[in-house]
Amino acid sequence: MTVRWGILGAGWIVKTATAGALRSAPSATLAAVASRDLERARELEPERAYAAYADLLADDSIDAVYIALTNDQHAPWILNALAAGKHVLCEKPLTLSADDSAAVFEAAESADRLVVEAAWSMWHPRMQRITALASSGAIGNLEDFLGTFTFEGVPDGNYRLDPMLGGGALLDIGVYPLHALVGCLPETDRVRPEVERVSGGLGVDLTTKARLDLEAHGRASIVASFAMPESQRLLVRGSDSQIRVPDEQAFTTWREPTTLLVGEHTESFAPTDAYRDMFEAVSGRILGREEWILPPADSLRVARLVDLLR
Repeated sequence: MTVRWGILGAGWIVKTATAGALRSAPSATLAAVASRDLERARELEPERAYAAYADLLADDSIDAVYIALTNDQHAPWILNALAAGKHVLCEKPLTLSADDSAAVFEAAESADRLVVEAAWSMWHPRMQRITALASSGAIGNLEDFLGTFTFEGVPDGNYRLDPMLGGGALLDIGVYPLHALVGCLPETDRVRPEVERVSGGLGVDLTTKARLDLEAHGRASIVASFAMPESQRLLVRGSDSQIRVPDEQAFTTWREPTTLLVGEHTESFAPTDAYRDMFEAVSGRILGREEWILPPADSLRVARLVDLLR
């Protein structure tokens, strides 16, 4: 038995990564794709292609929907999918505010359906190991956290630079280190931030640098930028030891072997496709298996932190 998935959107991430990952997940079937450009939907070779998102949601054979639309469209189409009786896996950021995220989780509970934020890096075995070590106290009390995700060169006209579409570095890539922080230290609601934002005059943040005072839990530094040299760093320092990602792909490693430094010891991880792992886990949970999925509480904490930093 497999979960029959529909995809809303046929953009770059769907074409290059997630449609293939869904197909390779044993418990998932790519049943339908909807795109306003019907030909783009057909190119992904689903069983059925639709030119309207609502038509896909009206397809009674679809069990679950993966939403890969611009950030501003996430909340309304999550609610539409839930109203149509579908489970939902939605690209990060789940919505544009903590209030909107709370509303979609409330709707999911009322509909008895799952809503999961597709923060795919959290399914990677290395990230699972990082969060397990840090949250269990294995490195002592958290004293310092550093997470950076930066790169240069968002092209003109890209939705990431449009405030009406939910653009900006914090929403687009800052959520990656914030999810890692929340996974390492679930209790992060009492935070005092110092924030530096750099705008390119387009109404969005090209760079957000934040230093968070976590009171009894130490401090955290987060950097998200579309205007700085490429960097994906992750360091978690505790009172007894530290965890460090030694490469520059802390959040986007894909189908490559990886390593992790835990104190002076190196741990190794086999290549994996965390997108596939995500689809398999969410499908498994829909089918009734005890699979790990990103908890709603973690998505809500990240959304509150984003609101605070914005």
